Amino acid sequence: MTAVYAVSDIHGHVDVLLETLVETGLVDAAGHWAGRDARLWFLGDYVDRGPDGVAVLDLVRRLVDESDGAVGALLGNHEILAMGMWLFGHQVVPHDGGRARSFQRSWTVCGGQRADQEGLTDDHLAWLRSLPVVARDGDFLLMHSDTLAYLDWGNSPGKINETAASMMRGTEIASWWELWRRMTSRHAFRSDEGPAAARGLLDALGGSVIVHGHSIAAELAEVPYVDVTEPLSYADDLVLAIDGGIYEGGPCLLTRLA
Repeated sequence: MTAVYAVSDIHGHVDVLLETLVETGLVDAAGHWAGRDARLWFLGDYVDRGPDGVAVLDLVRRLVDESDGAVGALLGNHEILAMGMWLFGHQVVPHDGGRARSFQRSWTVCGGQRADQEGLTDDHLAWLRSLPVVARDGDFLLMHSDTLAYLDWGNSPGKINETAASMMRGTEIASWWELWRRMTSRHAFRSDEGPAAARGLLDALGGSVIVHGHSIAAELAEVPYVDVTEPLSYADDLVLAIDGGIYEGGPCLLTRLA
């Protein structure tokens, strides 16, 4: 059986990511793809909060290129934020009263790193815009955020990705902000209604298990970060949370799905 792995929310910690991938045999000591028949998914949030988000982007992109389709990458909400900051900065988002909103303000509050912004290029942005926001791999529905907001963009992974790509091709700050806002929502599967929400999403998009990052497994389980050694299966085992909270001192939860 083909081994399928997923990892999420690296947030600039490229050395930890590389060490984990080498230990698993998915890359060699020089950082090149060595996974043979395995598949690997990155579920987003490569930048912000950590030491070198651009290095993480470059590593993920290289592995995608080297693997001949065995490595896939999704967009996280922090990639939307980083691109919004790069494109719009302090420009105010149109709003109906209340506190003025801008990508710069959200970027600052959410751990934006000046070095990441200075290291981004047009080439990085073009590659990021090409990435999907949701994917299927066999029984697994892969997405960054634990939200139902993806359904606002379509009733299939293809349609959702097409809608998100169309929004990112535009230059309207309101569209970019909407993309950021919806991908920042979370906890759709955490309450007593979580299993029903998960079943509804799986019925719509396919698969039998949702795999997500974004919300940290320790916080979902209400345990200390140091107690987390594996992903959290919850919502009647319909959902798997794989964000270990690396920027808070938690583990890099490279997870074997199958």
